[in-house]
Amino acid sequence: MRKNRLNIAALFLFVFSLFNSACAQPPLVGKAYVDEENKVQQSTVLLNNGSYLIPLQNLNTLKIASIHFTNQYATGFDSLLNKYAKVDAINGNDYTATKGINTLSSDLKWYNTIIIQLNSADANDPHIINFITQTQKLKNVVVALFGKGDALAQLTGVTAPVIWTERVSPISAYFSAQAIFGGVAITQKLSNTYAPNYSANMGFLTNKVRLQYTVPEDAGVNSANLLPIDAIAREAIAAHATPGCVVLVAKDGKVIFNKAYGYHTYDNVQPDKLTDIFDIASLTKVSATTMEVMQLYDQGKINLDSTIEAYIPSVKGSNKSDIRIRELMTHQAGLVPDIPTYEKVKPADHSIDSSAAFPTKVSDNYFLRKNYFMDVMWQDILKSPLKTRGQYVYSDVSMVLMKEISETITQTPINQYVQQQFYSPLGMQTAGYLPLYRFPVAQIIPTENDVVFRHTLLDGYTEDQTAALCGNVSGNAGLFASANDLAILYQMILNRGSYGGTLYIKPQTVDLFTTKQSNVSRRGLGFDMWDPDTDHHYPSELASPQTYGHTGYTGTCVWVDPKYNLVYVFLSNRVNPKVVDKLSSLRIRPRIQDAIYQAIAKGL
Repeated sequence: MRKNRLNIAALFLFVFSLFNSACAQPPLVGKAYVDEENKVQQSTVLLNNGSYLIPLQNLNTLKIASIHFTNQYATGFDSLLNKYAKVDAINGNDYTATKGINTLSSDLKWYNTIIIQLNSADANDPHIINFITQTQKLKNVVVALFGKGDALAQLTGVTAPVIWTERVSPISAYFSAQAIFGGVAITQKLSNTYAPNYSANMGFLTNKVRLQYTVPEDAGVNSANLLPIDAIAREAIAAHATPGCVVLVAKDGKVIFNKAYGYHTYDNVQPDKLTDIFDIASLTKVSATTMEVMQLYDQGKINLDSTIEAYIPSVKGSNKSDIRIRELMTHQAGLVPDIPTYEKVKPADHSIDSSAAFPTKVSDNYFLRKNYFMDVMWQDILKSPLKTRGQYVYSDVSMVLMKEISETITQTPINQYVQQQFYSPLGMQTAGYLPLYRFPVAQIIPTENDVVFRHTLLDGYTEDQTAALCGNVSGNAGLFASANDLAILYQMILNRGSYGGTLYIKPQTVDLFTTKQSNVSRRGLGFDMWDPDTDHHYPSELASPQTYGHTGYTGTCVWVDPKYNLVYVFLSNRVNPKVVDKLSSLRIRPRIQDAIYQAIAKGL
């Protein structure tokens, strides 16, 4: 009996963490959650969507506010909205009670999209209805209505999209919020007539186009069978393999597991959160550089069999001139693993202050002189030997070169390109280079206490030394992201290039880059792959041969398994305060991955 009570408590804590502790009462769990969700879906209707505003598109152009009045589940609703885009929550009662509703309109001037939560009592307030009808003339408005259908009769003057569900519960709040972004499909039409413009058989249908956030049972997995992940993660922390970590599992386009464990550092002061931002190290190679290369390949701007010299004429005369793009992307160009970095920096090369002569910020109080990359690092790349061409030798230099090639083609820095072309349109709120320019340091997980090169705890600056000397923006490392952001990006890849109703990369290009390329190694183009030598159990014992992804030096990985329609994200800072190898020796990442497969195999 005691064991059963513990399992029930663990399941409740799992659901509680999945939704960021965002509801006013404990949500249902397991099959009961799925049953209620199905009832909500059967009672949810989308009206007034003739302009096809729903699901919301072009997320990078939207400035969204969510207003609630007396909806008791507003916290959960707003939490789910923020899985898809940055949405500011506003308590409308603060205005109706004190400031006046007109003041609310004035305070919304910087927003172009307003989501308004209503229940039956709110719909009967003429001041609120007048606010909606006036606001819809100036901005995109979406109404989420909860309660009896009679309330629709109060919305006859509303021309903005209305998502109505008769059920009032935490789960209906979650569902409606996700429906706004296409995380769930709207499949029903009105069964009754409530007003001339809300009559039987009216309604718009939508497709599921983004990630859904739900319980494991919704994807055919028993929540209890995922609990071994907890034990493995806590083992890693207890063994000082990492101070903390975040694990995310998405199956069938549904996030069914997302938990944070441990703390930012071993002082156990600041707990890890789902929204924390990690230095993802070599995941940069696939999450930034390879994404850009795939898109440029689609556009015919990169030919895999062209040489470096075709894009960067300055390599002519070096041993790099005839290296093909395909060789770079598969780590078969013969390049050295890395070039000399911090040990070559002379005192005259850096300053504690920024200036025109020292513009490149490496870390706090460390600025590199102008043109250091081209004068020193680039020359080291050009002069480095090619001893293993045709063989597989993993090299950071390959992706440093790919960044230079891509930037030459686009005339756009890689950090700007991926932000504009991928991260912002996809709704990835934290992903990007140089996170300290956009986020408080408290949200960024610290990595190494660098006692050799930068002489500081690295928090918001890349741990990778080569990338650091490139101003923290490189093709091999430098990217930061949360687990949810990476789930979005790799769900797009699992979808063969589409997400949110937008095609980012052609399906055949995704297929090409995520396919084994030669007999020399297991690698795809940019992507790491399942190892055909099954004695290696890489990336895990139960992963299918279709699996692709990458790992990162800071203790990160993303693996996509099309056979199981699965995205697995693991983020940690195993290099804090110094580099240790226990995360690998204890096989924490692959064991968690295998626990996921085992849970899938057991089913419900």
